[in-house]
Amino acid sequence: MALSTDYVLRTGAFNPAEASINPQDMQGSLEQLKEKALQRYNQVRGKDPERLVSGSDDFTLFLWAPAEDKKPLQRMTGHQALINEVLFSPDTRIVASASFDKSIKLWDGRTGKYLSSLRGHVSAVYQIAWSADSRLLVSGSSDSTLKVWDAKTMKLFVDLPGHADEVYAVDWSPDGQRVASGGKDKCLRIWRR
Repeated sequence: MALSTDYVLRTGAFNPAEASINPQDMQGSLEQLKEKALQRYNQVRGKDPERLVSGSDDFTLFLWAPAEDKKPLQRMTGHQALINEVLFSPDTRIVASASFDKSIKLWDGRTGKYLSSLRGHVSAVYQIAWSADSRLLVSGSSDSTLKVWDAKTMKLFVDLPGHADEVYAVDWSPDGQRVASGGKDKCLRIWRR
């Protein structure tokens, strides 16, 4: 499951797009930081209610507006195997889903409409992570590679081989400069942009 506001909740008052090397910029009272985090949350949420997306072993996803209705907004189909992970882009416009069918699918974050399939892995895709600017998506697979995808062109941007075995975990740093990956080879790798 993923919530449309996951990224802004994760980063709080810190906006990676406004990152600087001066730690003094983030100083302030706890109340000021709470207010800034609330402003960022409200800006990301906009006029729409929070949305939730769920992926399942039955190869489907559901898009929900849990604060408004108990019924799903959309049933999303297309995967041919169970879904490992679903994730909203930080700007909430795209939902990405990773599956054992060796693909990543992209969906409209507001309507649930299918957009595209990202194919290139030769084995199950375990995890995905978005860059802070929502332009790039990284995926980790049991084929021992990471792949970085361009969300605009919906094509492979760069292939990152280097693990000796399955890649179980990937995450993008909030500043968008690094990707961390961990795998069955017992290695943690840091990839720089």
